[in-house]
Amino acid sequence: MKTETQTRADLAHVAQLIDGIPVAMLTTIDADGTLSSRPMWALEMDAAGALWFFTDLRSGKVQRMRPANLTFADAGRGTWVSLSGHGELVMDRAHIQRLWSVMAKPWFPDGPGSPELALLKFEPDAADYWDAPNSKMVRAFGLLATVVTGRSVAMGEHGSHTGLSAPVPVPVPVPVPMTVLEV
Repeated sequence: MKTETQTRADLAHVAQLIDGIPVAMLTTIDADGTLSSRPMWALEMDAAGALWFFTDLRSGKVQRMRPANLTFADAGRGTWVSLSGHGELVMDRAHIQRLWSVMAKPWFPDGPGSPELALLKFEPDAADYWDAPNSKMVRAFGLLATVVTGRSVAMGEHGSHTGLSAPVPVPVPVPVPMTVLEV
């Protein structure tokens, strides 16, 4: 996944956590109210924190993108991230061309010009994360120590980020009083 430089610390933290996890599970709510999940290959995290994916316009998920959830998991690294937010379809052919990879060809054999190819832009509102950066051996030892001692042993970090899709406030210029000098 291409990751643009994030200007906010919370989004930079999310980018760091999901770096190297190429596939996310996208969960939406079906028309009958049931949850439906499918794997999605992450293409890009833009500077505003939006995540971009290729999607097929014929897919039922494109009608049910509010609300949505993305889950990234890397058990080997001990990292799990759940992003709540919403998605929207984007038909920007230049952006599709820029993100195109031959890895998408099995789903879109006509290439970036495939008429059913669109971009799914996911804008996260909140993130929950669990990060246990220690090795599997250290995590196993921590679990064993908790069982033996009956006391919880720190196994990593858990936290949340909210307001991720909130626009960054732009400073409003303050008028500077001018002194008029008469000559």
